Amino acid sequence: MKKFSICFISFFFLFFMSMVNFMMMIYFIMNNMVIFLEWEVITLNSVSVVMSILLDWMSLLFMMFVLLISSVVIYYSKSYMSSELNLNRFIILVLLFVFSMILLIISPNIVSILLGWDGLGLVSYCLVIYYQNFKSYNAGMLTALSNRVGDVFILMVISWMLNYGSWNYIFYLMFMKNDYEMYMISSLIIIAAMTKSAQIPFSSWLPAAMAAPTPVSALVHSSTLVTAGVYLLIRFNLLLIDMLFLKILLLLSGLTMFMAGISANYEFDLKKIIALSTLSQLGLMMSILSMGMPDLAFFHLLTHAMFKALLFMCAGVIIHMMNDTQDIRLMGGISNYIPMTSLCMNISNLALCGIPFLAGFYSKDLILEMVSLSNLNLLIYYIYYLSTGLTMFYTIRLIMYLMVNDYNLMSIYNLYDEDYTMLKSMMVLLFMSVISGSMLSWMIFLNPYMIYLPLNMKMMVVYVSLLGGFIGYFVSNMMIYSMNKFLMTYNISSFLCLMWFMPSLSTYGLNYYFLKLGQNLLKYIDLGWSELYSGQGMYYILKNYSIFYNFYQVNNFKIYLFSFVMWMMILYYFMLMKF
Repeated sequence: MKKFSICFISFFFLFFMSMVNFMMMIYFIMNNMVIFLEWEVITLNSVSVVMSILLDWMSLLFMMFVLLISSVVIYYSKSYMSSELNLNRFIILVLLFVFSMILLIISPNIVSILLGWDGLGLVSYCLVIYYQNFKSYNAGMLTALSNRVGDVFILMVISWMLNYGSWNYIFYLMFMKNDYEMYMISSLIIIAAMTKSAQIPFSSWLPAAMAAPTPVSALVHSSTLVTAGVYLLIRFNLLLIDMLFLKILLLLSGLTMFMAGISANYEFDLKKIIALSTLSQLGLMMSILSMGMPDLAFFHLLTHAMFKALLFMCAGVIIHMMNDTQDIRLMGGISNYIPMTSLCMNISNLALCGIPFLAGFYSKDLILEMVSLSNLNLLIYYIYYLSTGLTMFYTIRLIMYLMVNDYNLMSIYNLYDEDYTMLKSMMVLLFMSVISGSMLSWMIFLNPYMIYLPLNMKMMVVYVSLLGGFIGYFVSNMMIYSMNKFLMTYNISSFLCLMWFMPSLSTYGLNYYFLKLGQNLLKYIDLGWSELYSGQGMYYILKNYSIFYNFYQVNNFKIYLFSFVMWMMILYYFMLMKF
């Protein structure tokens, strides 16, 4: 009997479940069905602890995508992690991760959402520190602690919802809109979602999480960890309409999108560039959600999941072949040697840019046209279009560095395109990156809408994309010195390069004063005054006296004898007095 590996069994099971979810989702959409299941775990003095599951088209569709991507990622790991001794442990961690995400997706109950939410945070920590070194440890702590902030806010929501008698938030969405308590709950939910989806000021953990193995990055940055916050806000969307906080979220997510786009253009680490592009797309989802269009955010979330997972997989193959080098300055000309991988890379990159009729185009173009149609201010409009231009900018730059420039690594190179395990898994996502946009647009939006705009506004996306592409091409061909000369000074470029100093602020900036205070307390109180007035002070006084007496006695023999005689006389005197 042939012994199947854990990778193959996991892949087969997840892929099968994905297809089952897909069939169910089609059935649910056609019949407009929702299934709500409640399982009473325990009842104690009229307090019932229930586990509830909500199955509707949205949760089933999202689960289908999560299961499909994770099945392909596990199959890919079979080859990518082949030299790993503890492969079984790695696969089980990934399966735990997927299970936590699914628990979060199907939960209409805020307590079971916390279970999934915390599971994601904990397992992501284990996966980020998978390669054990100081860099991974720091990145893992930053990831875990940033996500803990969101967990605390979810816990606060649980305690606030005690006032309503149940934690099934889904029941209360309609009639709690104008309630003061609900305003508090929605604000807490928004902050929790901001930590999980890495919006400003919690952005610094997302590029740091790149310390994880590449298959994990493909899973985390496409459909699991970072999309949990967006999904939560899509579910809570009825509560959030007309909130002031939502306007603030719109500004912050717009800035996140803009900041990530700029930073990606300064970055030279291949995985970090793709991570920053994820951050930019998350900003896009959050901002369109803030404008009250949850269906569009969900649509973009799903299309983005496909091409982003593919992009990470291609990056993993390239990093492997480059002797684990991630610096794009050392790559180049790879399209001559690994054509299939380059094909996948280019198509996923073009889908990210929103090139017509690939997956990203359907969602991105629709979002930008709805922004043009809405009556929001000019600042938001500019941020959207600038960020779209920047997406094109860093994508063209990446293609120039990887595909077009000359090969820059060692002369004995190891580029081969025959790793069929990786290629097969990439082909599934390649197919989905091409068709998923049109497929989802037919399924999610049942009625076709006419978006009527003036010609220049309609063409604005094309103008911005072309301009971003041209600038990306020219800047890639320039020497770095000339680019810095005509663009900006060193200080500004370092500010833009380091994500607006956010990683420094969220680590050293937060810790410095507390650590300094602790150091001063230790120095001046614990090792200072309290020591001086207790044992250490006594010790110093006795030690100094004994040094003095020692010096006195050794150096002057006559004084020593005289003092001895004096001492004997005093003793004699006291004895006479006593008698």
